[in-house]
Amino acid sequence: MPSFQSALVFTTLVTSALAAPAPAAPLVPRSFEVLQVRNPNAPPRNGAAAMAKAFAKFGFGNTAVQRRAMASAAMAGSGSASQAANGTTGGGDNGSVGTASANMGAEFLSQVTIGNQQFNMDFDTGSSDLWVFTNALPQQSVGQHSTFIANKSPSFKQMQGATWQISYGDGSGAAGTVGTDTVNIGGATVTNQAVEQATAVSQSFVQDMQNDGLVGLAFSSLNTVKPQQQKTFFANVMPNLDQPLFTANLKNDSTGKYQFGTVDQTAFTGGQLNWAAVDNSSGFWQIQSNSFMVGNQKMQNPTATPAIADTGTSLLLVDDMVAQTYYSAVPGAQLNQQAGGFTYPCSTTPPNFSVAIGNSGYMATVPGSMITFAQVDQATCFGGVQSNMGAPMQIYGDTMFKAQFVAFNGGNNSLDGSDQQKGTTGKASAASSTTGARAGVDRRSVVAAGLVLVVTMVMMWA
Repeated sequence: MPSFQSALVFTTLVTSALAAPAPAAPLVPRSFEVLQVRNPNAPPRNGAAAMAKAFAKFGFGNTAVQRRAMASAAMAGSGSASQAANGTTGGGDNGSVGTASANMGAEFLSQVTIGNQQFNMDFDTGSSDLWVFTNALPQQSVGQHSTFIANKSPSFKQMQGATWQISYGDGSGAAGTVGTDTVNIGGATVTNQAVEQATAVSQSFVQDMQNDGLVGLAFSSLNTVKPQQQKTFFANVMPNLDQPLFTANLKNDSTGKYQFGTVDQTAFTGGQLNWAAVDNSSGFWQIQSNSFMVGNQKMQNPTATPAIADTGTSLLLVDDMVAQTYYSAVPGAQLNQQAGGFTYPCSTTPPNFSVAIGNSGYMATVPGSMITFAQVDQATCFGGVQSNMGAPMQIYGDTMFKAQFVAFNGGNNSLDGSDQQKGTTGKASAASSTTGARAGVDRRSVVAAGLVLVVTMVMMWA
């Protein structure tokens, strides 16, 4: 136990740091980490709902497959078509945050402290808003969610006239007002972080009972706050990290984690990261992916659409030709109209599937044993690799992430790949620079140099 004298010395250091006039002493870079824990009481996955949610999130349009997926999700008892299609959209100091998975691996939730209040929130590399349920919502919208109460946080400041709104292709979404507060994720703390307070949410967010909000980790250009866009938590904390990056090491079991500011060299094989170029002009962690592998056979995709790395999407959505080619090698596979996607007999062991990570030469592999996303019935399985049905992007979601160690580097516009240690192959990482003024970083969080903080997280499968 630390002595009272030690605590007093620490308090003195903190007080001195906070009182120091500008220009302040240089901040000491740090790293932090968050673990994920699986929820054993989660309901079964629904492939049709995951497909419809992804199509709605990125506005891929009301295609025939999306309509089938939405109808199938409703028939499977997951609610109305719009509810099935809708879901959560979309870590200076180093740190890590634990994650919990809801919607049967569709999202991983992490503990986030806003002001003096704690929430379970979704880390989403496919969006750029940090928003939370609030007590301004009607009680029927709050349900079992924890809510942020602004007047109970002494560090909260309202941004007069600022509003935000996210919306999906199916008409669902969330909206509200904006303020600033101190946000702590895994020990890394940002003061004056924009916090978007939900005053209206669609029913699907209400039904996602484990999720109290979202931490967007794409580029700040996607932020929806008006009249002035706000920076993401990562953009604000990045200058004070040991390294300007964060990593996602998400798995099927309870051992996954996010880390900020550091790369765990024991989490992957190969000894080094192989970075591929990232195009952040769209606001996403976007790469080229012009080739793929079915088993050990490598093939080209000459008309490949760009690919984005998105922890907020459950499936691995690839160009239609790629999906058709892969499932032609899976015995008994078919495009199942009722299920809303490619299915195959559960008795079948699909081959490994790999996608190129930029022009680095690295192929991110999902082992055949991890291809199955859900069971449609006792004999039929729904694949985690699905077609984007002609959409302008490929979405590399959690089906890939659970087989990869993925590093997002905000300092060099690149994305890396290397084999994940223990269990599965592959690793991908993305990097890019950000611009604009940063919010203040709490000096209390950088007093201890090199400290790595670990926060347990719950992985909720719904």
